[in-house]
Amino acid sequence: MRHIAIVGSGPAGYYTAEAAVKQWGEDARVDIFDKLPVPFGLIRTGVAPDHQSIKAVARRYEKTAIGDTVRFAGNVEIGRDIAIEELTELYDAVILATGAPRDRDLPIPGADSANVFGSAAFVGWYNGHPEYAALAPDLSGRHAVIVGMGNVALDVARILSKTEAEFEGSDIVAHALERLRDSNIETITILGRRGPHQIMMTPKELGELLRLERAVPRVENADLPPPESDDMLDPGQRKSVTLLREFAALSPFDRTGKALSINFDFFASPTLIEQEGGQLSGLVVERTELKDGRAVGSGETYRIPADLLVSCIGYRTSPIVGVPFDERAGRFPNEEGRIAPALYCVGWAKRGPSGTIGTNRPDGYAVIEKVAEDIGEGAGKRGREGFDELAQKRALDVVTFRDWQRIEEAEIAAARSGAPREKFVDIESMIAARGA
Repeated sequence: MRHIAIVGSGPAGYYTAEAAVKQWGEDARVDIFDKLPVPFGLIRTGVAPDHQSIKAVARRYEKTAIGDTVRFAGNVEIGRDIAIEELTELYDAVILATGAPRDRDLPIPGADSANVFGSAAFVGWYNGHPEYAALAPDLSGRHAVIVGMGNVALDVARILSKTEAEFEGSDIVAHALERLRDSNIETITILGRRGPHQIMMTPKELGELLRLERAVPRVENADLPPPESDDMLDPGQRKSVTLLREFAALSPFDRTGKALSINFDFFASPTLIEQEGGQLSGLVVERTELKDGRAVGSGETYRIPADLLVSCIGYRTSPIVGVPFDERAGRFPNEEGRIAPALYCVGWAKRGPSGTIGTNRPDGYAVIEKVAEDIGEGAGKRGREGFDELAQKRALDVVTFRDWQRIEEAEIAAARSGAPREKFVDIESMIAARGA
């Protein structure tokens, strides 16, 4: 028997568990640990609430979770409730699939001003993550700024732009919907250090901006490269830039009746957050130019108004006591997923925040191949039995997958009209619902 511990129940964790089942079948016992009482990681708290088709991938993970081979152990924090050294003593392999749940810092003066947020925190707020549910961003001002040119920046812009009716069918949490309903935001500026050819936005997400009821996207023609230069792009990038050209071609008539504009500001790097009494009041931006593909400051600066700022510039893995950590890269140092004997990593914890949800599947299968090479028939460790004894001794309140199903049933029962669920946004309510 091979005893495998996976830390993290998001896509990387469940794809890795799926790979372990394919590799060893009934000759494996896989325990998936998560510090939250609920599974699925960024599927639940990172994917935009109005992208329910993407969230549906969780149904695939449920098939892996049901049965004796794979077990979910929620409400258990590795490094707090049980040390990493204890896990490696109990299991043949410990695989860190913790993702990258922390924001990269915005490295400019004033980043600690009130109403300045990283995207992990802001997205966690409207998705009901327990750590961020009480964030309470102030949306009473007229101007929002989003730093970054990836899909997360588009998600934030779209959520800030939608009417209440446009959230039908989504699982945005009630406290966020209520605050968005009273929002006074009229302009959203999306800042990117480089140009249209360097954006990481995909056509599907960009195209959604053309279907918003009260918002219209705007691009300045002067920021667009010559059309013939689009030929050098791959097909996906070309579609995205074509959409940016459509945004630039919108006439004033197309913007009539739209209460909110989403302005793309290319070749723009934030340098200073202005504040009054600790409160965000504006942003100083330096115009940039491309040199060998890099954005270089030109020395020309200008100011844009800002009442809310969300930084969408990337994520970092959370360190775990007892595990080597690369502070600069924001992830665990590894060689093809190997960190140390019996200790591995996978997904964003291994490679940093890159790729799509589906990218984690081949990553999970690859790390299980490495584990299989290393552990052979297994070392006769105690695995699940040993953890259960330890959990009982320490009075850990472990949440099972069946408990999660009860929590989910309670969320579905509490849903407002037109919504798939109303998430519990604090751990106490989740655990209480388990016993309902």
